[in-house]
Amino acid sequence: MPGIEPLRQSVKPTLAPAAEASPTALRLVLGAQLRRMRGEAGITPDVAADRIRCSTAKISRMETGHSPCKERDATDLLALYGVTDDARTAEFIDLVRRSGRRGWWRNYADVLPDWFEPLVGLEEAAASIRTYEGHYVPGLLQTADYAHAVVRSGHSLESEEITRRRVELRIRRQELLHRPDAPKLWVLLDEAVLMRPTGGTRVMGDQLAHLLEMTELPHVIVQVAPFEVTAHTSPGNAITYLRFAMEGLPDVAYIEHLTNATSVNKQESTDEYRWILDSLSAQSPSPVESRGMLREALKRYR
Repeated sequence: MPGIEPLRQSVKPTLAPAAEASPTALRLVLGAQLRRMRGEAGITPDVAADRIRCSTAKISRMETGHSPCKERDATDLLALYGVTDDARTAEFIDLVRRSGRRGWWRNYADVLPDWFEPLVGLEEAAASIRTYEGHYVPGLLQTADYAHAVVRSGHSLESEEITRRRVELRIRRQELLHRPDAPKLWVLLDEAVLMRPTGGTRVMGDQLAHLLEMTELPHVIVQVAPFEVTAHTSPGNAITYLRFAMEGLPDVAYIEHLTNATSVNKQESTDEYRWILDSLSAQSPSPVESRGMLREALKRYR
């Protein structure tokens, strides 16, 4: 089973990503540009931090896309890095402005943890999404009833209204799979997920039927990783690996923990997670064979 096919690099990088790209993705592009320009100018993070009166930690967060960049700071840094072309400066400031816009998911700020927000924003800009899940069906493929059961399992003491909002956010995220430019979604599902009757027999049966229906879409692939595979090759945590067609945006690996998550975009780190997903995929039944496993599992709930 092949891994993610490499995207062909453009000969000449561009500074201005697509106008419709999500603010989260634009911050990553902006950060990568800042890091590259600082390196080309031979400026250390300490000097850059002193110029805009901040800490080196803030420079690092800006360059990794974890913190926004203010227009004034961008102007000062461009001058420090020797960028004097007016058109190039204007282009960069426009990127700063677009990266600061409010994404639709901010309407769910009351139920959207800070550590989860980056993933939602990056999904919007992804060309391909690969994910491994060992406990539940991934949120992008959950039914509303299944999502409700999953949310309640982790937030049993919260109000029903908050639960409804969490489920609504999850269902809203799924709209990207039905866009004309929908990303390719490749899911690796631990066999244990099929054995766990989340929400009860009816809810689980409907969820598996929905999974089978979604695999009929040309851009959705589901593989089931059997116990004998995950017993030896299991990352332990849920992993989402995102790749983008946008120039200047590196691959991102997003790793979920119990109460937070970690995202990495340095190639030496993302390569490790890509290898894990490739290894699991290569050892697991094909998507066609996996559909057969889903059908067999569905029989247990119908």
